[in-house]
Amino acid sequence: MSSARPDPRPKDPKPPMRQRLAPKPDPVGQPPSGSRLWNVPNGLTMLRLVLVIPFGILLFGYGDEPGARAAAAVIFVLASLTDYFDGALARKHNLVTTFGKIADPLADKALTGVALIGLSYLGDLPWWVTIVILAREIAVTLLRFWVIRHGVIAASRGGKAKTATQIVAILLYLMPLTGFLATFRIWVMGLALVLAIVTGIDYLIRALKVRQRARLKSTQPHQ
Repeated sequence: MSSARPDPRPKDPKPPMRQRLAPKPDPVGQPPSGSRLWNVPNGLTMLRLVLVIPFGILLFGYGDEPGARAAAAVIFVLASLTDYFDGALARKHNLVTTFGKIADPLADKALTGVALIGLSYLGDLPWWVTIVILAREIAVTLLRFWVIRHGVIAASRGGKAKTATQIVAILLYLMPLTGFLATFRIWVMGLALVLAIVTGIDYLIRALKVRQRARLKSTQPHQ
């Protein structure tokens, strides 16, 4: 009976624990980022989510009072500014993370969603406009999670333009405007509605492409 010989091939040593626990590079980042989860941009994103609470209280509870309406507008502006700075800091210092790419648009949707529902609740904005925009936002969020195993769909330029237009339109609706400006805000909201629909279709196409690339990759023989 022959004894088993030891395998002469050296085994691959395991990487150090610190290397294994280090954050993985963002697979869809350009350039790839290995930034840690908790950083300043992600902190600003979380701050925006927190500001949604007092904003909603002022809008739903005291939306008919001019002072509360003005305070809600100020909070809305501050929260919207965090949206600009978190993205700018993340890109400038290469702090883009997968968490940020998911949490940032979710924070935007929470802020604009509460604003749109509040304005319709107060009778300032037709409900059908709010329903169309929110339906688009929910659909895009579901698309993001549908492909999250294969890649993160970052906000496109069209999506950013949609968000900026919505912010301006909502701010105009929060302010007590009359005459030309009251008519102007209707056109701005109309533009935001069109951009929401167009970019929603774009996100659908991008999500289908991500899934298609994932299927093609899975069918390719391993080298």
